[in-house]
Amino acid sequence: MAEIELKTAPADFRFPTTNQTRHCFSRYIEFHRCLAAKGDNSSECEKFAKYYRSLCPGEWVERWNEQRENGTFPGPL
Repeated sequence: MAEIELKTAPADFRFPTTNQTRHCFSRYIEFHRCLAAKGDNSSECEKFAKYYRSLCPGEWVERWNEQRENGTFPGPL
């Protein structure tokens, strides 16, 4: 059986505390900015997707995706 390797986002000096809420939100925004700049099929953006998926609760991501679709997302994309 193949061995599974689990990874999370690397440490980020901008977020030194244990509360990772802001780190999660920033990685989500970085991913969508990357897609906007490089296109939806860019493999360069995949690392940001892995980061936010490992940091953010699924409910938040679902809500943010809905807000982006409705044009009500509070972040700077």
